[in-house]
Amino acid sequence: VYLSLEGTAGCSERHLLDKPFYNDFERGAVDSYDVTVEEDLGEIQLLKIEKRKYWYQDDWYLKYITVKTPMGDYLEFPCYRWITDEKEIVLRDGRAKLPRDDKTQILKQHRRKELETRQKMYRWKEWHPGFPLSIDAHSHSDLPRDIQFDNEKGIDFILNYSKAMENLYVNRFMHMFQSSWSDFADFERIFVRISNTISEYVMQHWKEDFMFGYQFLNGCNPVLIRRCTEIPKKFPVTMDMVECSLERNLTLEEEVKQGNIFIVDYELLDGVDANKTDPCTIQYLAAPICLLYKNLENKIVPIAIQLGQKPGPDNPIFLPSDATYDWLLAKIWVRSSDFHIHQTVTHLLRTHLVSEVFSIAMFRQLPAVHPLFKLLVPHMRFTIAINTKAREQLICECGLFDKANATGGGGHVQMVQKAVKDLTYSSLCFPEEMKAKGMDSKEDIPYYFYRDDGIKVWEAIKSFTKDVIHIYYESDEVVCEDVELQAFVKDIYVYGMRGVKSSGFPKAIRTREKLAEYLTVIIFTTSAQHAAVNFGQYDWCSWIPNAPPTMRCPPPTEKGTVTIEQIVETLPDRGRSCWHLGAVWALSQFQDNELFLGMYPDEHFVEKPVKDAMAKFRKNLDEIVNTITERNKNKKLPYYYLSPDRIPNSVAV
Repeated sequence: VYLSLEGTAGCSERHLLDKPFYNDFERGAVDSYDVTVEEDLGEIQLLKIEKRKYWYQDDWYLKYITVKTPMGDYLEFPCYRWITDEKEIVLRDGRAKLPRDDKTQILKQHRRKELETRQKMYRWKEWHPGFPLSIDAHSHSDLPRDIQFDNEKGIDFILNYSKAMENLYVNRFMHMFQSSWSDFADFERIFVRISNTISEYVMQHWKEDFMFGYQFLNGCNPVLIRRCTEIPKKFPVTMDMVECSLERNLTLEEEVKQGNIFIVDYELLDGVDANKTDPCTIQYLAAPICLLYKNLENKIVPIAIQLGQKPGPDNPIFLPSDATYDWLLAKIWVRSSDFHIHQTVTHLLRTHLVSEVFSIAMFRQLPAVHPLFKLLVPHMRFTIAINTKAREQLICECGLFDKANATGGGGHVQMVQKAVKDLTYSSLCFPEEMKAKGMDSKEDIPYYFYRDDGIKVWEAIKSFTKDVIHIYYESDEVVCEDVELQAFVKDIYVYGMRGVKSSGFPKAIRTREKLAEYLTVIIFTTSAQHAAVNFGQYDWCSWIPNAPPTMRCPPPTEKGTVTIEQIVETLPDRGRSCWHLGAVWALSQFQDNELFLGMYPDEHFVEKPVKDAMAKFRKNLDEIVNTITERNKNKKLPYYYLSPDRIPNSVAV
């Protein structure tokens, strides 16, 4: 490996990095090298690292280079990249620079060349028609080395799911793939060994209306519930139907006007094809509508469920006053539908695929010296890699997703294509989305911890992005003049959002305030939003009847006929239950050496004002952790998914 230094004096020197009789760059080892330069090079502008290729793979990861000047000052040259094959890397010093800050031709040329190289490596590709564009790579090994996982085995879905089933002692049921469980208690045979506080509570209370309603606020899919302003015509609930569920001596219309009625509509599932990959098992989907009520204890409880979108005699409205098993099966159908929307829309589309768009645009349009690259790169760690691996093994044709999910076999693709129309910029702005759904009032809806914690984390991130922006952009005019920032924003709009005007994604950013919001959307989505909807999957979905990944009988078309035997026959068989359990377990685990929100061990920034902003950010996050910890004390159902010490920096699982 050779190190070259180029300075303003027009001189350059080249040095071999080697230690006599020393095994340089041994796998897993950390080495440091001292190089002394005899000639005065002037101010160091660039460092070049060259590597010669040996007959075996000898990739080398370079963290940084420190240069001591004749005046005794130290210059940091961050790298944090792999040097592979016969490649060279040219580095700038760690001070962040906007395009307008580069005055010399050599620095302008370096900036331009870096982006040209990256744009050849990070190419857009359409995975399915209508999807946000993704990376042009067929497999994880096709990706640029810098964004691959250090250990590909660690994110092998097949290996991890199989290992999860082995660790959970459920692999012994796999040979009985098509067979049904005997009863609800039989599900405990794959559950009891792995219970934790929340999942065990779910197992014990899943049939209760309170638990059903609570999950719309604080489960792993707390994004669908909205305040009902008018009962839809397609859901003809009457006062006579729900009178016994209302507690304020008001009519249903009056309860709606007072803001006590909420609705969740799974219309997106209407017309989606159910999984047909296994001819031995017919699988079914429904598109229910659920009406909920805030009772006098401020708890959200269900008061009416319709399992299809078109009202009629064969699509009854189920009520809490119906026979026990009628009402229970209706709620199970809602929970199953919720699982499908969660996995494919809330989780896959609105965190994974969107975060990949941000990542690709960043690598294509922001050079390493740009302050926004330095700000965003920790939040893009492994995102493109995990999505590529998912397309390779999990959500591809005949992938793992097909094994246990009723939306496998192509249904999940249809769902994303339908859901993209609702993927708007404003819906990713957390406070705005809460307000749009009528869910923003803490006084009216006091136990919505997802909202409360999300607002706190959003504000902390926004404060941090503002601090960083004000260091480098002294005015709105500087924002407008930043051609690289504008190209980044345009790439996201044109390729990620496919140039759809109704998405509301900006084509350009004109003010510092708008830039702070835009960066907050990116960081919040890649960190907090993903954490909120990913890491609770085992807690809420491991008890199979509470989140069935598939249903084996069609929705009931009349009341008074449902039996316990029919419910068990409808729920997933043993084999699919085991696959589901392995999946939600594996997806709920943090990565080895996980980096949580506010942790920036790679020092891309070297300036003191930014480091002070980071310290302030961490302090704000610590205060949020303390607030959440205090609130959760003695709670049977603690909510901790948005506690910053449990929010990974990026989408990496």
